[in-house]
Amino acid sequence: MRPKGWIAFALGLLLLIMGIWTLIAHQSLGAIVPFFIGGSLVYVGWTRSRTATLVFGHTSIVIGCFLVTWGIYLLPHSQPTFAHILGRPLFWGFISISEESAPTIMVSAPASVGKA
Repeated sequence: MRPKGWIAFALGLLLLIMGIWTLIAHQSLGAIVPFFIGGSLVYVGWTRSRTATLVFGHTSIVIGCFLVTWGIYLLPHSQPTFAHILGRPLFWGFISISEESAPTIMVSAPASVGKA
């Protein structure tokens, strides 16, 4: 069996190795992020599953928007807690902008489905 998506598989493998190395060398919990993203990309590259790609893509958009909002709220006189970020309009604005810019994929059944 071979990977079906070589680029996603190679990038995932690189991130997975980088995450393991960072976890061992620096003993930092920050290494969990590239480890999980790399593992997800390895799975997506190996299976080329549409569901896995959609889940990974949407999760990446939400996490990216959360991290950008958290970084902006790290300015002085703010409280970047989980509830504070989700309760502010900036996070939801990023989500709506990101989701609108993502290409919409329409799924339709072939014309021969249901016909005898």
